[in-house]
Amino acid sequence: MTVELKPFSWERVIQAVEAVRQRALRATAALAAAKIPYAVIGGNAVAAWVARVDRAAVRNTQDVDILLRRTDFEAAKLALESKGFVYQKVFEVDCFLDGPGASPRDAVHIIFANEKVKPKDVEVTSDVSEIEKSDDYDILKLESLVRMKLTSFRRKDQVHLLDMISIGLVDKTWPNRFQSELSNRLQTLLDDPNG
Repeated sequence: MTVELKPFSWERVIQAVEAVRQRALRATAALAAAKIPYAVIGGNAVAAWVARVDRAAVRNTQDVDILLRRTDFEAAKLALESKGFVYQKVFEVDCFLDGPGASPRDAVHIIFANEKVKPKDVEVTSDVSEIEKSDDYDILKLESLVRMKLTSFRRKDQVHLLDMISIGLVDKTWPNRFQSELSNRLQTLLDDPNG
């Protein structure tokens, strides 16, 4: 497989980060205007929490993950489509592409509150009532975010957890906040952060 390489450019990097930020702002503004409870989760929520301690430790993310109640989905769909987002289901995930012809990487991904993302997940997702207000949009409270990251526990979730551990947002006192399997996952990361 041959990949076309574009010239090196910090401007392209900055544009990519700003595109994600603008997508998050447009999507959350549409939901807020429609009075639909939501919470930004995933990498953007982690970045918001990390930036409160050490902005140099912030890791960029490529998409926007939003937690909604399933009962609000149709209203959310109308609100997001009115702002130019295009609904599509990608690998069983409800997405709103950032315009016609956009890639699933240029999307808002919807996760449903109080449900298991995958049938074998240890816990259900958090509720949209578990939020912290930020200047830009509502994000999931830290403990709820950590619980969701421990439940998913994919490589990127582990990296996000390690980022939070490295700056002291999460420490050795945290494992007792969670049921045993999630507690064990967190303890593994705390015991060997370079694993």
